[in-house]
Amino acid sequence: MALNNPAFNNPAFQDEKAVRSYPGGPQAAGLGAPTQAATTSRMATDAAASAQLEGMYAAPAAGAAETDRMTVEDTVWKTVGLFAILLVTAAVGWVWTLGGVSAAQPNQLSILPWIIGALGGFVLALVVIFSSRKKVRPALIFAYAAFEGLFVGGISAFFEVQWQGIVLQATLATLVVVGVTLALFASGKVRASKRATKVFMVAMIGYLVFSLINLGLMFFTPVGDSAFGLRSEPSFLFGIPWGVIIGVFVVIMAAYSLVLDFDSIQRGVRNGAPRQFAWLGAFGIMVTVIWLYIEILRILAILRGSN
Repeated sequence: MALNNPAFNNPAFQDEKAVRSYPGGPQAAGLGAPTQAATTSRMATDAAASAQLEGMYAAPAAGAAETDRMTVEDTVWKTVGLFAILLVTAAVGWVWTLGGVSAAQPNQLSILPWIIGALGGFVLALVVIFSSRKKVRPALIFAYAAFEGLFVGGISAFFEVQWQGIVLQATLATLVVVGVTLALFASGKVRASKRATKVFMVAMIGYLVFSLINLGLMFFTPVGDSAFGLRSEPSFLFGIPWGVIIGVFVVIMAAYSLVLDFDSIQRGVRNGAPRQFAWLGAFGIMVTVIWLYIEILRILAILRGSN
């Protein structure tokens, strides 16, 4: 399924045969399909194999470090590590934004963390995605997490000044959406499908087109008097701002994107992808969660601004 998060468009998450040809893949490590000779040899030593199996069951399970293969647990820990980096630089972005551009103007907000983080994160995301087809580079992913932390911290501080308590609300809402989505996926009640993914892709294209049009109107028309452009305009549905209706729709898309991320990680594990791809899985989840957080933050701002 190639219509998911760009971070997971690597062949390692799509095709088992492609993984075997990747440097460090199962074929390179001698983990390919068993030969006829190997099969015959195993059949001749059934008794010895049974004894070995008993010892294997008694021994602890091999992890990512022992097998040099991608595992769900290893991906989880790498995801936690990336978010730890993001939180540290988010704190820097928060303080930087509230501290102002100079000591003489301590109360003036600075948009530099927001701009530096957004531009740096965008460039690094593209580099990570396109370079990962040849080699996964964890250092670039660390740098991406750091820049995104500046962006998230800066924009969060900006919104918090306008609407106190909004960052805590957005953070809790994001954790709830991620937790519920993960629980539903783990229970098997929610799964990715080709039809749903195609609908998701069409919706994403429509949303991107709307966002570009709205951005243009904000810059070049009187709609720009509003902080969120067309999103702040009341809709036909009981006067609820368009931004809230569209935002809820986008949150649902982001949740489905998480489902696609989880599905891709499972596929990578089943395909026997090299351990380094756990970093790419963690990167993909971070991209989706940041998108989800920013969208929820915007929904709450529109709701509180309309009251």
